[in-house]
Amino acid sequence: QVQLVESGGGLVQPGGSLRLSCAASGSGFARYGMAWYRQAPGNQRELVATITSGGSTNYADSVKGRFTISRDNAKNTVYLQMNSLKPEDTAVYYCNAHLGPWSHWGQGTQVTVSS
Repeated sequence: QVQLVESGGGLVQPGGSLRLSCAASGSGFARYGMAWYRQAPGNQRELVATITSGGSTNYADSVKGRFTISRDNAKNTVYLQMNSLKPEDTAVYYCNAHLGPWSHWGQGTQVTVSS
């Protein structure tokens, strides 16, 4: 069983940066694929970025070139570096760990981009 705790959200002005962290407890973190999702009010949850156990990454078109996902297996943590933030990035951001049939979610962290 993997438990995930996100942190690092907050209020930032347009053009600013934030780094989200997702700390995992439990065994086998390095074997899990990890992802960040987000959900804005009235919208469906959408995939933002993924990173495989081998370190390969993929991004939604809306965040390419601005967001970077990374992982530190020694710290059981995955990160989302968000630069050049826009108001439309405002959402609750969720961390996900997936391995075969298993999928685990964190509780989410709010990111608000506003002047």
